[in-house]
Amino acid sequence: MRADGHAPGRSTPDSQDARGLLRRCAGDVVDVAEGIRAVSARTSTALFAPPLTAAARRRPRTGLVARWALLRAVMHQRGLGGAGNTTRQGMGQVLGAAGAVLGRESLAALVAVTSLRLRIAAVLAEHPEFARDPGMRRLAQAVTADRDPAAVRSLRALFRDREAQRALSGLAPLLAELPAVRTLLDEDPKNDETGRAGEGAAEAVELADQERQFIATEGSFLGFLRNIEALSTGGRILVQNVRGPDGVVRYVVQAPGLAPGHPRNDSPQDAAGAWRTPFTTDSPYIRSVLLALADYGIPRGADLALIGHGEGGLAMLNLAQDEEFCDTYRVTHVVSVGCPVGDRRPADPRTWAAGITNQHDIMPVQDGRDASSAYDPHAKSVPAGQSDPHAQHDPHARSAPRPNRYEVDYAGPTREFPLCHMLREYIEHLRTVVPEAREAVDEALTPYRGPIVRTRAYRLKDRAHPPEGHPFLTLPTGSVPTTAGPVDVPVRYYDSSAAHLCYPVAADTARALLPDVPWLAPSRLGRRAFAVLSLHEHRCSTIGPYAEIALSVLVDDLWRPRPYDIAADLLRRPDLRRTGRYVLSLAVTSEEARVVAREIWGQPAQRTTAEADLTGRKIDVRSRDLGLTVEGRIGPGVRCPQADRVRYGRRGESTVRTLVRTHGRPRLHPGTGVRLRLDTAAAEPLAGQLRRLGLDTARPLFVVACPQFLAHRSAGAVLPR
Repeated sequence: MRADGHAPGRSTPDSQDARGLLRRCAGDVVDVAEGIRAVSARTSTALFAPPLTAAARRRPRTGLVARWALLRAVMHQRGLGGAGNTTRQGMGQVLGAAGAVLGRESLAALVAVTSLRLRIAAVLAEHPEFARDPGMRRLAQAVTADRDPAAVRSLRALFRDREAQRALSGLAPLLAELPAVRTLLDEDPKNDETGRAGEGAAEAVELADQERQFIATEGSFLGFLRNIEALSTGGRILVQNVRGPDGVVRYVVQAPGLAPGHPRNDSPQDAAGAWRTPFTTDSPYIRSVLLALADYGIPRGADLALIGHGEGGLAMLNLAQDEEFCDTYRVTHVVSVGCPVGDRRPADPRTWAAGITNQHDIMPVQDGRDASSAYDPHAKSVPAGQSDPHAQHDPHARSAPRPNRYEVDYAGPTREFPLCHMLREYIEHLRTVVPEAREAVDEALTPYRGPIVRTRAYRLKDRAHPPEGHPFLTLPTGSVPTTAGPVDVPVRYYDSSAAHLCYPVAADTARALLPDVPWLAPSRLGRRAFAVLSLHEHRCSTIGPYAEIALSVLVDDLWRPRPYDIAADLLRRPDLRRTGRYVLSLAVTSEEARVVAREIWGQPAQRTTAEADLTGRKIDVRSRDLGLTVEGRIGPGVRCPQADRVRYGRRGESTVRTLVRTHGRPRLHPGTGVRLRLDTAAAEPLAGQLRRLGLDTARPLFVVACPQFLAHRSAGAVLPR
């Protein structure tokens, strides 16, 4: 408890009021912008209306003056002016093109930028750690341009860039604001991406053998959640038959949410689509779910339970509001984890709706209700037509219970985002922190407590978009079992930044750091070897988002080393290169990345905390756990070949060779402006190796930087060396 009487990490009422005020102001400003756009549309329609045109011909003296006044109101920079206000036909299209050439922006667009600035201020006031988020950085750079018109143009470019949309998808508190602002910034009012988002599709897919081991064979609340966790990275849903205690077969639909940093390929639930296409009953995601249920063959009138996490829970709640769907099936239960029920009312009043949220999880904010204003953490469901006699006397209750409604908002021990939103954290909290919530939902789901008699998974697709990373990342994959679960290889990176700092080092020192085997020798240029400190910021990959710090030494061909082969390798195809980089130390910020590096690539990975910003001309990477800081500005550079490379590691008595292919625009920069610093208590083994190589007192000879690229890393090939 702090001195002011508030728990550590919890916001004070004054700060909550400030955030609420900023959010309400942002909403009001968006309403104003939408009103301005509506006035602009009506004014431009009146400008070219046939009655006004005929009146201008009959009475030119007054008619032309009226048309000129309307034209100035629509186009002048002190009026509604800009390219976004005119109609897209006839003379209106000509005037719109003229406004675009003159660089004018509509008043509605400028007001929309103001709303977004207010919303960003509210988010940063509540979660200052978001200032380090890649999506927030891009968004802040766009809205803080020197002038409002420049900010509008920057935002338009940002919304059109699918790679940027993927980074923006992590900004859950802004999901409700971004679609409205994007619409107001759209130069063509008829150009609505939501309406073109695709028809949706569903394809039945087989589960991998390792996935089948995690699929529950008995119906239970935690069992259904573990099923969702097993499917959370594949853009799939699960449909199961459950034989209840009364012998009746019922059906359960289980929908994963968006796993931050995981691509969804061509799914309508992909990362970019999370904010681009709102979950309505007519969205491609909902249409894909309906197609999956039709293919599964659920009989009309059957009992159906809908369970989802995050965006999947939001989709299930919206599906339960669809009257036609509820006329087809009897939706008995809808349960959302990481997404509150809020004010949504299922179309069938008999439907039991439950929402479970962590107060530190910011994803529930996307539906417009702050998680911190949620319901009683120990709420009890109330049957329809009854009231809780103790509700008026409970001093801890935050809201009156609602019929057929159960909501829990608890303060979990995990505060870090996105970790606090991950389903595995919710599952653990339901076991240890709020077991009464698990018991209450299990009791409500009693008709679904029984053996699973049929299971089928469906991959949801959006026909309007090609697969993520097409064509570079469209390649055959396979599943490799690890202690963290199955991993698809090659591992694909859809949105990454990197900086490779290259240092000449003493060859004898480099050789002493390599494993004690005769066939591993550092590559030499003259009497010097080369060490590379590689810094990566992976914002979206098939193993999730993470930062990576790797120290490696360039090594010769393991069988036939040749002088200056390192230079000749630059002319060879990456898969034919004989030299490579042996990874001495690797630090990553996620457990899944650590397991993959150790078990698949044979690299000595450790998990740590780190913050990386490599998207601009300034390098800024910090890790308190490692005691390492790399910062500085990179000067002018020149284009260089793709940074494809071969990485070596060790697994047991064998060497593991991994091929890394990249696609971006790398540039070669002088390294004079970049500096590596180590704290006195810097963590081993990385710090010790850096000091032995002398990198803590040296500046890199050159830096290869790429602010945005695609990449894929193959499975490690075990070599008999």
